[in-house]
Amino acid sequence: MTEPDLVLHAARAVLTDGERPATLAVTDGVVRQLGPLDRSVTGRDVVELAGDEVLLPGLVDTHVHVNEPGRTEWEGFATATRAAAAGGVTTVLDMPLNSIPPTLDPVALGTKRSAADGQVLVDVGFWGGAVPGNAGRLRELLGAGVFGMKCFLPASGVAEFPAVGLDGLPAVCAEIAAADGLLLVHAEDPAGLRDSTGGPAYADFLLSRPPEAEDTAIAAVVDAARATGARVHVVHLSSASALPTIAAAKADGVRLTVETCPHYLVLRAEDVPDGATAVKCCPPVRGDANRDALWAGLADRTIDLVVSDHSPSTADRKALGTGDFAQAWGGIASLQLGLPLVWTEARRRGHDLGDVVRWMAAGPAVLAGLGSKGAIRVGAAADLVAFAPDEPLVVVADALHHRNKVTPYDGARLTGVVRRTWLAGVPVDPTDIDRPARGRLLSRGDA
Repeated sequence: MTEPDLVLHAARAVLTDGERPATLAVTDGVVRQLGPLDRSVTGRDVVELAGDEVLLPGLVDTHVHVNEPGRTEWEGFATATRAAAAGGVTTVLDMPLNSIPPTLDPVALGTKRSAADGQVLVDVGFWGGAVPGNAGRLRELLGAGVFGMKCFLPASGVAEFPAVGLDGLPAVCAEIAAADGLLLVHAEDPAGLRDSTGGPAYADFLLSRPPEAEDTAIAAVVDAARATGARVHVVHLSSASALPTIAAAKADGVRLTVETCPHYLVLRAEDVPDGATAVKCCPPVRGDANRDALWAGLADRTIDLVVSDHSPSTADRKALGTGDFAQAWGGIASLQLGLPLVWTEARRRGHDLGDVVRWMAAGPAVLAGLGSKGAIRVGAAADLVAFAPDEPLVVVADALHHRNKVTPYDGARLTGVVRRTWLAGVPVDPTDIDRPARGRLLSRGDA
């Protein structure tokens, strides 16, 4: 028998059937053997996890704005994937907007892939975009390898990625259904949004994007999916009052999935100081009761997964000097921090690491059709994380690998530290900038 490339012995490992001691053997980047803890199993490289570490599958983050090319000063593939590796994220799917050009056709996808080639420390795939200008050509883009399409119902925030709007949604859903694709929807009803008065008051900004705008839009998404048979996914759910609509649609067999994000699960509107524009995102962070209801939606599986919506910008675009919410870019950078953020709050609420793995690894992998990702099992990619769930972590913004160090979590006291990350059985060190970038560029249909 060929000697394994890597053998890991873990007193605690989160597997598909629960948490237990395990030994796994890796050859050619794939888990070939998995069984009870057995230190007699050896390989070319043998790793014994520390007693306070838990072996997790690498996280899959299907909602990341890398922004390269075109706005690489906001974030780029090298910095984003270093942050991902440091946070235990081994697979990233890049959103089609904020880069220039946006990923709206196969040529733009080729430009994006060329920009990423040779820079990525983790595996990276790409979403395409559905806008009024590329109607009728989505099948071509899916055939070029994107994992699905993203569209906006309200304005996206960048002129080169226009919204399809509520009126255009049924036609996009019909085209997606015909192509057997997946449509991701930023669901806020433009008619329900209000002009912000500007200034530093968070309460004023919150009023400008009320939960009713999300609720109405999600109801429209459900109607369009039901009518066309399209597979649809609601991104960054903020409004917990939409959960009954979502649950009912799922019970009716509508092909609907939903994500939320760490900031909606951790932050509370009641704690946001006026002028704290690092917290601005769209839809916004809402109140404590809403947060509790989102956690309940995760617990009962109405919400399927948790991903970052990592949407950074340069510091000047966050209007940190003026604290003006109307002028600040709406996005939160959290790619490196998602695991400790969610784990800290999850365990306070009685959840275990198996729940976190389901939300942040298995769920996103299923969404993207990445069958070899998101779980520790024989035949899966050996994308792995050694996580110390009890170790305290104080967030220091300057120590993050994101290109721009703006974060609402600076100084936050969390629990849980990513100590090591493996991609296809090979250690990934985000601090070693001279090491070859071994990440792959993924296409739809890759296992």
